[in-house]
Amino acid sequence: MKRILLFITLVGFLLLLVNCQQTPSTKPSTAGTSIVRYATGLSIQKQKNYTLVSIKNPWPNSTKTYTYVMAKRQAVVPDSLRMFPTIIVPVKKIVATSTTHLPSLDMLNESNALVGFPHLDYISSEKIRTRIGQGKVTELGNNHNLNTEVVLNIRPDVIIGYGIDNQNTGLDFLEKSGLAVVLNGDWNEQSPLGKAEWIKLFGVLFCKEAQAEQIFNQIERSYLHTAKLVKNVAHKPTVLAGAMYQDSWYLPEGNSWAAQFIATAGGNYLWKDSKGSGSLSLPFESVYEKAATASFWIGPAQFSSYQEMATSNIHYTKFSAFQHKKIVTFSSKKGKTGGIIYYELAPNRPDLVLQDLVKILHPRLLPNHKLYFFEPLH
Repeated sequence: MKRILLFITLVGFLLLLVNCQQTPSTKPSTAGTSIVRYATGLSIQKQKNYTLVSIKNPWPNSTKTYTYVMAKRQAVVPDSLRMFPTIIVPVKKIVATSTTHLPSLDMLNESNALVGFPHLDYISSEKIRTRIGQGKVTELGNNHNLNTEVVLNIRPDVIIGYGIDNQNTGLDFLEKSGLAVVLNGDWNEQSPLGKAEWIKLFGVLFCKEAQAEQIFNQIERSYLHTAKLVKNVAHKPTVLAGAMYQDSWYLPEGNSWAAQFIATAGGNYLWKDSKGSGSLSLPFESVYEKAATASFWIGPAQFSSYQEMATSNIHYTKFSAFQHKKIVTFSSKKGKTGGIIYYELAPNRPDLVLQDLVKILHPRLLPNHKLYFFEPLH
């Protein structure tokens, strides 16, 4: 069981640090400039009576674009857009399928709109946990095997889904049953600010576009300010990441979300030159040869103590970062039912992640910052 949890944690780390069927659409011919600046998979075009939302690349190597018309009741939608699903906004009842969707609800003060979610124990949000305790959020099973009967009984105004490929029969069935389904591709964004910008999708759904824009702008300013602090640092400490699962060491590729954070925080990630935005799978010997003397070790899977690491694999103790107690983890900070807070909130708050990493790698630059997601291994 521990080995399975280790693998799940590693995969979650690398995806972060790293469906309804709809006919592939051509780009609709309509005026308007997207209000999205960083996210590559999201386009939002405000029109007079409606908003056109296009989502592309919702999963790696996807070739489909999903287009949705979001309009207030009684709004006039052009006949040329009738081929696309129309969603009446503002929505009042929403089903989400990933914890990364939930911080947007909290920040927009729309947590009360959540009526269903798969695996409720994964949720860390205190506001939503209160609603769960009151019986106001329904357990829906597994993301890719939703209890469709329960969802149909709830009758949400919209289901926010995500896909890892083009096979998602549950969402396909729900859409064919008349429910509105919107795919969210935030997890496939590699830019830290690109992930966070998906709050704007929720801004459209709740008719809170201005509030979503304001929240994102604050996050953007905070992130860029912190990045500027370390832009010209002379010394960039070397960084190792990840851990072993079975016979391989999993760690982020050079263009991944995690690698970008480390670079922006003034760190020298030892695999920064590797190609790709996913994960590397390497033999222990290869990792040890390159990172035995790394200054820091960030994100060692689910481990929360040095003793636990040593018990799991005595070879971990050979690394300088282990010997000098320079390992930091995000896995020990959890919600009331065990959900890892980092997985839920970090994609939405890259400014806090960056501040944490700068505090770890260059503590003198942020002397008053208290670590939010990370903490030293005990």
